[in-house]
Amino acid sequence: MAQHFEYWIGRRYVRSKSANSFVSLISAISMLGIAIAVTVLIVVLSVVNGFERELKDRLLAMTSHASIEGVDGSLGDWRSLSETALANPRVAGTAPYVSGQALLVFEEGLSGAELRGIDPGRERDVSGVADVMLEGELASLVEGEFNIVLGVELARELKVRPGDKVTVTLAEGRVTPAGILPRQKRFTVSGIYRVGMYEFDRRLAFVNMGDAQRLYRMRDAVSGVRLAVTDIFAAPEIVREVALEHGVLVLISDWTRRNINFFRSIQITKSILFVILLMVVAVAAFNIVSTLVMVVKDKQADIAILRTIGARPSSILKIFMTQGSVIGLLGTLSGVALGVLLSLNLETVVGFLESSFGIKFLAADVYFISDLPSELIVGDVVKIGTIALVLALASTLYPAWMAARTAPAEALRYD
Repeated sequence: MAQHFEYWIGRRYVRSKSANSFVSLISAISMLGIAIAVTVLIVVLSVVNGFERELKDRLLAMTSHASIEGVDGSLGDWRSLSETALANPRVAGTAPYVSGQALLVFEEGLSGAELRGIDPGRERDVSGVADVMLEGELASLVEGEFNIVLGVELARELKVRPGDKVTVTLAEGRVTPAGILPRQKRFTVSGIYRVGMYEFDRRLAFVNMGDAQRLYRMRDAVSGVRLAVTDIFAAPEIVREVALEHGVLVLISDWTRRNINFFRSIQITKSILFVILLMVVAVAAFNIVSTLVMVVKDKQADIAILRTIGARPSSILKIFMTQGSVIGLLGTLSGVALGVLLSLNLETVVGFLESSFGIKFLAADVYFISDLPSELIVGDVVKIGTIALVLALASTLYPAWMAARTAPAEALRYD
């Protein structure tokens, strides 16, 4: 212990009792400040990561990885296009679709929606709609039966349930002896889905592709073909390859292009939040400076005694650097542990608070996602912990240097 007395004294100052309880109090406050700052930063970044993950998963569940559409909104040779796409080893599946706008009417309720005609059997290859059905099945969309599957928010708006009949009205008219009347058809609600994104749950309805072709008078043509690829991050390159191999002028799109603003805004928000909350961590870490300065003032007599019995300035420096390092290390580790615990159980905690106080943190009609997701990334935790620890260690330098320069005669003059 004689060789390492500096570390022993530094640790003793952190947990000193009785007459020196003030030192322990301000040390505990400094630890708490760092712990709270680190916890908040980990939880906030986990929530942002969760939003990005959920947004990507739910968008891909409904919009597919890529799509190829006709230049004029109609694609007649879609079968040959599908064969060309499936010949590409990086294409996992294809599915044709018909898309159009319609007005849905049920009793006194009405709502505009995007009507998407699909082939239920092939739709599973490119999207996860069948996996988010709350009532009924996607397979109920049989050609000729004129069934329709609605999003949960759209069904709630129209006040319909499976078995009810809704009237689908198109803006295109038909000429009759009574004049021009809007084209309409009654569909039976055969299912309700919930993807968890208000834009889809409120605005999108599915029907059989054959029924949609009749409704929009497209004969055998479709609006386009949707693709599922083996590497979602290579979707722009893959869909371009397929279009060039097909050799016909078409319009191509992919999930990154359609939703680039969402992901770009999330990345910008994450960067800004990281910088802002890192400042909070820095303030908490630099609080160690004031803590150690007060400790140095409080321990003037101790420093003088140690110097008079032979302690070198470097030993005094080590004592107070040890104290600051212990405060920073314990605060950082506590913050990391608490942040990880909260991030892993955030949905449970939020659900408990919402049910206990009758509040909703994310309104579905305001935000794209109605749940509060969380995804803990180990790299973020390591980065936050390392930065907090480095800032805490840097905060010990000035007070420790000030303590090492203390003159024993000046410190003991009035003792």
